[in-house]
Parts: sequence; structure tokens; C-alpha cells
Amino acid sequence: MPENNVNADQSLRHDWTVGEVEALYNLPFADLMYRAQTVHRENFDPNSVQVSTLLSIKTGGCAEDCGYCPQSAHHESAVKAEPLMPLDKVLENAAQAKETGASRFCMGAAWRNLKDRDLERVADMVSGVKDMGLETCVTLGMLEEHQAKRLKEAGLDYYNHNLDTSPEFYGDIISTRTYQDRLDTLEHVRDNNIHVCSGGIVGMGESEQDRAGLLISLANLPSHPESVPINLLVKVEGTPLADHDDIDQLEFVRTIAVARLMMPKSFVRLSAGRESMSDELQAMCFLAGANSIFYGEKLLTTDNPDTDHDQQLFRRLGINTEMGEHSAPVKEACSH
Repeated sequence: MPENNVNADQSLRHDWTVGEVEALYNLPFADLMYRAQTVHRENFDPNSVQVSTLLSIKTGGCAEDCGYCPQSAHHESAVKAEPLMPLDKVLENAAQAKETGASRFCMGAAWRNLKDRDLERVADMVSGVKDMGLETCVTLGMLEEHQAKRLKEAGLDYYNHNLDTSPEFYGDIISTRTYQDRLDTLEHVRDNNIHVCSGGIVGMGESEQDRAGLLISLANLPSHPESVPINLLVKVEGTPLADHDDIDQLEFVRTIAVARLMMPKSFVRLSAGRESMSDELQAMCFLAGANSIFYGEKLLTTDNPDTDHDQQLFRRLGINTEMGEHSAPVKEACSH
């Protein structure tokens, strides 16, 4: 893991205002894309995309009421609660992910928070995956200081904990965990020198101002997240957002581009929702500055394009995927 991070550059901003970000959103589309691609090329190889694989190690039965999530015990979705996956099964999946080209293996558990009784089992998973030569990431809900320290000792590279949306819109989506709870977890992660993976979801009925508010909350953190996943809402039957109207696709591309401009040295991940995206829309997102994806047929419980299709798209676009997020951007080392 490199010593320096995305915030070693003192020119990175942490004082964005709503007016400034809305002005970026409202640029003519060609101007916004040009600016985003210019910044992207200044910091990264524009023809490389980092690839991660995500495995659900504990599915369903979550105590949170996130309106988008089929794993919530509050919703009538088809996802049923399952126990924590055994270590050998996790390592088998990690080996398959590495074989198909992933440079990072991410493990997600449908928990409100990590409990100490499960900490050592998860730490063993992290160590086992790390020993395979893969980068490691987990998303386990809220995290306490001592838990973050133990996961770091086990070899954890990244912790994912999304802010989801703006502080103002957050209460319309989730009532069982506060925005500050999420910020506290990110602080524990940073304090233990684990790289932060944090982004949000668009298409949940939020306004443009809310999309700006999400990116401001991320960019104005003490350190920019090393990875910023931008998710397109996957509408799942049985969840409160199942019948929500689709977001305009160009608004989604604009969100990718604005994220790139605000957090120029962070990896911007084109995350959930790719199953419903055309190849052309994904190509436009890469042009806007996205340079990381999740790879594999499932993202926890929702569908994702199969690896063969992704490989074909990368060949068509001349994109290479032989880049872990510990790799250096064009100008200086940057992780995730």
C-alpha cells in the first residue's frame, strides 16, 4: 500500500459549495465532458479501468430499512436471510475472481454493524484473500475503532461505506442509521490508514441539488475517498423504490463527470446498475472519468453484466484492465 494518498496534493479542494457544483452540472454537455476528460488524463491513464469483484458473504436479514435494498428485513423482497459464508467458500470465490481478471476482491455482509463475535471470522477472510495477491475490501455496515484496527492488521486495503445521498435527502431513504453514523465509520477507517471507498446512489428521486450535495459531502471530507462508487438505482420488487421513475441517462453521465472534476485523483467506480446500461452509455461514463467497475454476474444480490460481455466491451473501446487501484496514476501514486 503506498504511503501517499489522494490528498498528498495540496491543490485538492475540500471547500466546495452547492452553487459551484450546480454550475458544473449545468455546463453545456460537451464542455463538461471536455473538462472531465482533461482532468482525468492529467491524473490517470484514460484507457485503463480497474476491475473488482464483489461477493455477498452474508446475505439478507439486515436490520436497516434502506429504501433501495432488497436485503433489508423491513421489505418484502425475494432475498432471504443466510448465515455468514464459510472461509473455504469465500477463498474459492476469490480464486475464481482472480482467474477472470479481478485485481480486488470485495466482501459484503448485510449487517447494520459488525459484531465482535464475527470480527475474527471476517479477519481470516481478509487475510486469506490478501495471501492470494488480491487487494482486499469489505463492507460490513457501521464499524468501531477497535474493529477497524483489527481489520487493518489482517491486511484490509479498503473499507466501503457509502453516504448514499445528500444529508438533506437522506431521511427520505433511511431512518435506522443517521448520516453522522456513516461519517463516524469513515473516520474510524481513515484513522486506521485503511483506504476509504464511499459514494452514493442516483435515481432515487433526489434533485440535482441533492446529487450535488452528495458529491460535496464526499469531496469536503478531510480526505477525498480513494474510491467513489457511483451507483444507478437498481429497482428491486418488494422495496419502496421499486416503481421509481428512471433518471435521465445524461444526468447520470453528468454525475460521473462532476465527481471526476471534484475528486480528480480518486478512482470513480461505475458501480451498480450496469446491467441496465447500454454499451454506449457505459462508454460515455468512461469518457466522463469513470475508471473502475465491479466485474462478475452478481453485485451482492442484483444482476451485473457477465464477464465475457465486459471483456468484449473493453476490447471494442481499447481499454486495458491490468491495473490495480494501488497502481500509480499518470502524475503521482494514488490508491482506489
